[in-house]
Amino acid sequence: MKILFVHQNFPGQFRHLAPALAQRGHSVIALTAEQNSRQTPLRTYRYPMPDPAPDPRQSRMGTTYTAMTDRAHRAARAAVQLRDNIGFSPDVVFGHGGWGETLFLREIWPDARHLTYAEFYYAPKGLDVGFDPEFSRNDINGQFAVVARQAHLALSMVQADAALSPTEWQADSFPPPFRDKITITHDGIDTDYLRPDPLARYQVPGGPLLYAGDEVLTFVARNLEPYRGAHIFLRCLPDVMAARPGVHVVIVGGDGASYGAPPRHGSWKDQFLREVQGRLDMSRVHFTGRVPYGDFMSIMRISRVHAYLTVPFVLSWSLLEAMSMGACIVASRTGPVEEVITDAVNGRLVDFFDVDRWSEMLVDALEAPHRYDRMREAARRTIVENYDLKRVCLPRLVRFVEGD
Repeated sequence: MKILFVHQNFPGQFRHLAPALAQRGHSVIALTAEQNSRQTPLRTYRYPMPDPAPDPRQSRMGTTYTAMTDRAHRAARAAVQLRDNIGFSPDVVFGHGGWGETLFLREIWPDARHLTYAEFYYAPKGLDVGFDPEFSRNDINGQFAVVARQAHLALSMVQADAALSPTEWQADSFPPPFRDKITITHDGIDTDYLRPDPLARYQVPGGPLLYAGDEVLTFVARNLEPYRGAHIFLRCLPDVMAARPGVHVVIVGGDGASYGAPPRHGSWKDQFLREVQGRLDMSRVHFTGRVPYGDFMSIMRISRVHAYLTVPFVLSWSLLEAMSMGACIVASRTGPVEEVITDAVNGRLVDFFDVDRWSEMLVDALEAPHRYDRMREAARRTIVENYDLKRVCLPRLVRFVEGD
């Protein structure tokens, strides 16, 4: 078949699937935004993005829809060129509905099978919005804005013949009329590659050389922000470090904001650190910023305890990858996490907001790691049995695209 993948940051969620389909003899090409610098062996075309972006003051509640339909228009014009200039006529078009790129592609290729990646459907209540009242305003105007933000997501589902979601919880964020279209299969974790290593070590930049077996507490997020519970983690650290004077804390993540609003001044990290200023031994707290993937693997493999928090939102790949590498997980008791972790079986769950309980649980896991060995083993087993890339997820993904 001829298969077109559409993603503004390709390969994105199609990192393993697109090459696998090409290896099976399909003709696979990609359409992505011109600013995307990620490398891929697949033939890739690019659509231009406007500079400056659409003025949100002109669209009010339609700000997101304006931006997404603008992106859709540009992707569609590039698709017309693929059709008219090189005669490309795909059998399958598979895009990520969250970016709007797929909205007009059925008009260009009406006979193709159109698929969408259904990652998350925003809601004015019950999910991420309003979950943490400290940072999420949930007044009536905010609810209106979230409903307006659903527009391009709903239209992408209407336009699609079928949809794919990585987890049950994320699929269930979509309204019932769309839910029947969704197949659930995760993007996959390479458990052969991401496995425990008792000989692992990590050189903290400007700090100590840490080994597997050392007392290391880890926290990882794309950016250190409220959506991923950075404030809760940093607030519990003074008690944890006072109780465990030998612990080193390795915190991975940038200073920006991936989800939700940025702080009014500076970074969230700096704001949260000011709250605990003078109560932390900063010689044992190591902020690495964002790290290369190999460093992330080393950090997870030396971790004695790994803390993971998220509001009810998209589940992080890093959690599943940490579990695959046998990390001892202490995580927030929120919907997306509870799909993967059962308390006291393959990890421990703590109420997102309970700072005191976070401190107690982390101290206990740091103090007596042998008591958590079975949970580490069960965590890896969970990933191997349910999320393994080669043996579980990739065959299902291929069947989804091929229509079997």
